[in-house]
Amino acid sequence: MTTSEPVVAAEAQAYSPGLKVKRCVTVRKTRRLPLKGEVLVKKGDIVDYSTTIAQVMMPGRPEIIKAAGILNVDADEIEKYCVKKVGEPVKEGEVIARCITMFGMIKKYVYTPTDGVVDSISSATGRITIRANPEPVTINAYIPGKVVEVIEGDGAIIQTESAYIQGIFGIGGEQHGSLVMMVNSPEDTINADQIKQEHKGKILVVGSIVTSDILKKGVQIGVSGIIAGGIKEEDLTNFIGHPIGVAITGEEEVGLSLIVTEGFGKLTMSRRTFNLLKEFDGYMTHINGATQIRAGVQRPELIIPINETATSNSDEDKATTMKHGTPVRIIQNPYFGELGFVIDLPINLEKVETEADVRVVDVELQNGKKVTVPRANVEVIEE
Repeated sequence: MTTSEPVVAAEAQAYSPGLKVKRCVTVRKTRRLPLKGEVLVKKGDIVDYSTTIAQVMMPGRPEIIKAAGILNVDADEIEKYCVKKVGEPVKEGEVIARCITMFGMIKKYVYTPTDGVVDSISSATGRITIRANPEPVTINAYIPGKVVEVIEGDGAIIQTESAYIQGIFGIGGEQHGSLVMMVNSPEDTINADQIKQEHKGKILVVGSIVTSDILKKGVQIGVSGIIAGGIKEEDLTNFIGHPIGVAITGEEEVGLSLIVTEGFGKLTMSRRTFNLLKEFDGYMTHINGATQIRAGVQRPELIIPINETATSNSDEDKATTMKHGTPVRIIQNPYFGELGFVIDLPINLEKVETEADVRVVDVELQNGKKVTVPRANVEVIEE
């Protein structure tokens, strides 16, 4: 199917996803179990962020024991030395097989490494498999709000009215805490010594850049999250212990959640983003640093529930319109995180490095350099 470029007054336009920065918007979060289980809420319920939405008993992990080798017997004889049968429960440290020889002078035992049941006894390999007891897995609501839909056997959809901010990059999972402004302007910075014990469990806005020292001090204190305009790549590498790359998911367990709103380097936080954060200083905030760019885009996010009704989101459509002069951010290498503005939207398809023919956009970066990149590799900045 062929589509034409929207044109208004002979000026080319295009559409590109942008980072959302909203003072009041309706947020819906779908919360699902990894396997079919039991949903514990019903439609219309009012929940807190910590409310358990659903639960499932996950099968226990198998523990394989080389029993024949331990007892020094043939594999096909292992069953006669077992004191437990398949399906019987066992306790950690309990004897499950034994071999007593030389009139009781030589005694060898096999002990179970965990609570569970005997899953199998193999006469082919001489191995005994213990299946650990099932473990409950639960999901919570993540945000306070109302259950607007129940997904039978899977989970539920939670809705709330909130301020909502997306970042360009983040790491760490879901966290919660009161928002604390550590700086007075988006250009300001802090040092690690400014993070005190009183900041335990808080989400800190630290200004234009966050360093590895700040992140490490935050983990040491027990800070829930940190929000900054930018971070140097070497600081991120130093903090997580390895270089970032396509394998990074953003969900790595690093001790806190980090959200970078602008990109890599020392970057002044968007005034709109900063002012919105400042307005809700002290509010309970819910963040998730998980980031995915390559497929099924997922942005790090910050949600601040408020007791207001969301207004029309018609400005959101306008924010995603890209034309000459539109401020944008590049979200793929080799210019990842670079800011600039649109100078042209060529109508014809152009061939890129991958040999694919795609729509492109000409962008002038902040340093004055003009580059041409696929339109899918940029996003509109709402200001």
